[in-house]
Amino acid sequence: MGDQVFVKVVGFTDVERHALNTMFRLSDERVTTYAVWAPGAPESPKLALIDGQAHEARQALESPNEDPDMKLIWVGAITPAHASRTIVRPLVWPEVLQAMDELFAPPPVVDFDLDFEPVAQPGARTARRILIASADAGNRFYLRAKLSSVGLLDADEAVSGAEVQELLKGTSYQAILLDLDLPDVIGWELLRRLTAIRPAVPVIAMTAHAGPMARLRARLAGAQACFGKPPHPGDLQTLLQGIKES
Repeated sequence: MGDQVFVKVVGFTDVERHALNTMFRLSDERVTTYAVWAPGAPESPKLALIDGQAHEARQALESPNEDPDMKLIWVGAITPAHASRTIVRPLVWPEVLQAMDELFAPPPVVDFDLDFEPVAQPGARTARRILIASADAGNRFYLRAKLSSVGLLDADEAVSGAEVQELLKGTSYQAILLDLDLPDVIGWELLRRLTAIRPAVPVIAMTAHAGPMARLRARLAGAQACFGKPPHPGDLQTLLQGIKES
């Protein structure tokens, strides 16, 4: 069991509260988990997430009972001097999660108890290659074309989770384009494994059901981004350009 961080939440709309509670619930799959603090919780809050537009915001800041060591993420334009992070609306929940992780999440730990080797074998290829993992031939063709458009010409293809695992034994990849709808594995579990054994390698996830919660879940699992199928060409190209230049 990892660390649990209790978060004192002040303000926010009902819709934002619902999204926040969903994000916290999904965090149960991670090393660092988050939970809304309430009186009677087993620990004091380590973080205050305060909506600067709420009338309770100023009162929360000036409360004499506040722990001076409690970190603060402020949502709003006018930032208190002691805020650890500031976020402006419209809220993008993966960015909120990233801000929290920057304050509390430990550095990634490589898990060696996996179905495939976390380190390339002697003699493995170490070129700056991309791995495309999708059972859909049309999707693979589209992704290869987008890679070529930014000058990323060296790519391997896998049509199953088993092929992904086999290729990772022999090649160190610059990035992985992962279709979560592979036929022989649970895509979300494969995503978590990939980001655990290759924490420095960006994984771009894709799924046929890429709504806001899927994008948040992918971020929680370690993906750099999550797109629908086919991915938005402009957004994908921007991301791939950044990978090429990294």
